[in-house]
Amino acid sequence: MKIVIVGAGKVGSTLADQLTREGHDIILIDNDRDVVRRISDELDVLTVYGNGASLDVQKDADVEHSGLLIAVTPQDELNLMCCILARKLGCQNTIARVRNPEYARQSYFLKDELGLSMIVNPEWTTAREIFRLMQFPAFMKRDSFAKGRADIVEILIKEGSFLDGVVLRELHKKMSIRVLVCAVQRESEVIIPDGSFRLEAGDKIYVTAPTTDLVELTRIIGAKNHKAKNVLIIGGSRIAEYLTDMLIKTGARVKIIEKDYERSLFLAETFPEAIIINADGSSQGVLRAENAAQVDTLITLTNMDEENLIISFYANHIGVPQVITKVNRTEYTELFRDKGIYRAFSPKLMCADNIIRYVRAMQNTEGSAILSLHHLVNDQVHALECNVTEKTLHLGKTLAEIQLKPNLLVACINRMGRVIIPSGKDTLRVGDTVVVVTTTDRVILDLNDIFVQEV
Repeated sequence: MKIVIVGAGKVGSTLADQLTREGHDIILIDNDRDVVRRISDELDVLTVYGNGASLDVQKDADVEHSGLLIAVTPQDELNLMCCILARKLGCQNTIARVRNPEYARQSYFLKDELGLSMIVNPEWTTAREIFRLMQFPAFMKRDSFAKGRADIVEILIKEGSFLDGVVLRELHKKMSIRVLVCAVQRESEVIIPDGSFRLEAGDKIYVTAPTTDLVELTRIIGAKNHKAKNVLIIGGSRIAEYLTDMLIKTGARVKIIEKDYERSLFLAETFPEAIIINADGSSQGVLRAENAAQVDTLITLTNMDEENLIISFYANHIGVPQVITKVNRTEYTELFRDKGIYRAFSPKLMCADNIIRYVRAMQNTEGSAILSLHHLVNDQVHALECNVTEKTLHLGKTLAEIQLKPNLLVACINRMGRVIIPSGKDTLRVGDTVVVVTTTDRVILDLNDIFVQEV
């Protein structure tokens, strides 16, 4: 499919890179000549210099013959204008990034009139994901599949843990629920394990389980799973605004430290149930005065990555049970995970991932078997959700009879809403969706790509 992307920032360049690798023809528009030149050198995409809301520029980018236009510039108004113009030119599908809550509400109301196929709000998405993760503090990361019926969760194995020393083929004998360890990170090595693999303390494991069994999973591994009741948020950003609304509805006590006086007043008026402190949340004195060591969860949401990371280090040092960190520069994420910053979120990457999932859904209506994709182990492993169709090979055969390619496994089967954590006795049927986990060096465009081809 021919896709035009307006805006070559972090989101736009990430989209261009991923969608190019998936076989799409990408045309990237940006009004910064240096950025256009750099992207042209780094990626196999066509580039157009200019204002994406200009009729001439969109014609130069051949928008009228494109299947989709994605507008992800920093300006909401520009993104909406790009989409309106693209629709007038004949582009049938448009996606706009809209960050202002007021614009977002109006845009949803006017979605059809504006010709928008999708609206993405990175701040709301990030708040929702943080809120979901807070429900299970034992997990460092949580990705959902099968329309929310199954999850892949990341767990750190500690010394003396129930999982320390367990051989995977024996795992089902030790647990009252069926789960599957689908990936392991051991120091710098990433492994797609088989039944003979032995877990060790220090491993970060990715476990597939039905969503309904997550509470039981935390109990079995001996992890504390107390939902946050006392939350401290550093930085009164839009993410903080969305998240505070979600937390208050659950009865949580929320305190926000925001150093901008006008923003503090706005938050105090918007959330009378919360405590708003007008102060510098990066100050240890302020954090001590506000009893940061006594909270269940501390979340850093300032606009500076360095500030968020330093506060998070301090929160870990004083023993806060759950620390969640916002980062924009994603290259920091894995570096600081080894230093104790396990739960880090990037709004820009989440925005890109949501758009990519939408593009795959568009392809699915055109016959593609790939439904969604999630990144695991710092993007070294992919978990793909795929349709089983009449064209899928080996229908009716047990998984034990099917030869899969190396470094690949079937982690989950969704059969008419019933989640199956597969064993060698399970089969694939038309109408199933399956989650396949593999390393990122293997390209999967169709479910048949996972099978060893018979000669």
